[in-house]
Amino acid sequence: MDIKVCKFGGTSMASGNVILSAAKIVESDAQRRYVVVSAPGKRFSGDIKVTDLLYQCSDEVESGDIAAFKETFGKIRVRFTNIEKEIGKPLHIEDGLNEAEQEILNGAGRDYCASRGEFLAAKIMAAVLDVPFVDATEFVRFDENGLLDQNKTFALGAEVLKQYSRAVIPGFYGLGANGKVKTFSRGGGDISGSIVARSVMANLYENWTDVSGFYVCDPRIVNSPKWIPELTYQELRELSYMGANVLHSESIFPVRSAGIPIRICNTFRPEDAGTYIVKNSTRDIRDYVVTGIAGKKDFTSITLEKSLMNAEVGFVEKVLSVIGKRGISFEHLPSGIDTMSLVIDNEYLKGGVLQELIDEFTAAVHPDKVYAHENIALIATVGHGMAKNVGTSARLFKALSEAGINVNMIDQGSSELNIIVGVENKDYADCLKAIYNEFFSE
Repeated sequence: MDIKVCKFGGTSMASGNVILSAAKIVESDAQRRYVVVSAPGKRFSGDIKVTDLLYQCSDEVESGDIAAFKETFGKIRVRFTNIEKEIGKPLHIEDGLNEAEQEILNGAGRDYCASRGEFLAAKIMAAVLDVPFVDATEFVRFDENGLLDQNKTFALGAEVLKQYSRAVIPGFYGLGANGKVKTFSRGGGDISGSIVARSVMANLYENWTDVSGFYVCDPRIVNSPKWIPELTYQELRELSYMGANVLHSESIFPVRSAGIPIRICNTFRPEDAGTYIVKNSTRDIRDYVVTGIAGKKDFTSITLEKSLMNAEVGFVEKVLSVIGKRGISFEHLPSGIDTMSLVIDNEYLKGGVLQELIDEFTAAVHPDKVYAHENIALIATVGHGMAKNVGTSARLFKALSEAGINVNMIDQGSSELNIIVGVENKDYADCLKAIYNEFFSE
């Protein structure tokens, strides 16, 4: 029998009634044998995700404010007991809550605390489906650098999960090299689902969320954008990294090597076709130019100018060592023969760090000039068809020119899969609309 792995996100686990709907989706297809779940998310605008409450609990315990911790954990307790009431059967959730509370108070650590939302949600889903619960710590492994140990994880996953014809597994965490619970970055439950799919060599990894797949552009900015029926792994990576937050950008890595397709599905509209993410597109690239458009705001471009920069051995290494020592990563590194720019997220540059970096760059490489351009938005236009269609760049920049948008930075990938432009934050929405209208207006 073919195997499907289903991952249900936070909105799909937000209440008892929604969990029952998710369970019906699983039970409607015998191939859906392994289920990965997130912690309960928002039920409505203004609601608080359980994981956010758990991080708050961790901060309160660390600061020694036990009274505040008790109050915050009480909100989590109410949330889960309400879920149990809505489901309408005894799930013994109080036992799990009591254990989690005591372990957190005993100093189990921030990652353990953050992981309990997934742990308890998986216990609930396993009880609803009447299938075994398998803790992620049994097979998901991180190395001493805090990175996923893929080889060990896939081998252990195959060994552990072959013992169960069906199972529910909590997402978002595994076991660190120190033997303690270790979490992924936020949204890492998508990676967990991908790990399970790779471990059992599934035929399909279904990621159930609150949208019916990917759209060409953010529907909050462009009214009723076109739906994307199919993406390649590469296109997904580019769009997710640039702000299309339907799926975690790192979730493709476990399944990509095995060629396992991903399907994005809507828990609230299970009849919708969704979007498939595949190794090689079945679409004819002559039939489309651009697959999708995505972007992010609040970046700073630091530009260094120096004559004969290209002939100076080790110049780039010296520049990157400055940000490396501070633990700062860069988004893009556009360069010319005598110029080089680093595009950095503004989050890294608060509290006077920008000027400190400029001073350190000056001391390290003695540029003729160094300056910063703040509050830049990056917009990526992505698609395999771009490389095969003449004039794509001309169309894009003509559209921006006609919209009165000034482009501060241009960066095109060597694979010709994307073109990234940097514009003022204030022009972000207009830039997305202009590009969308150029390539997708009827």
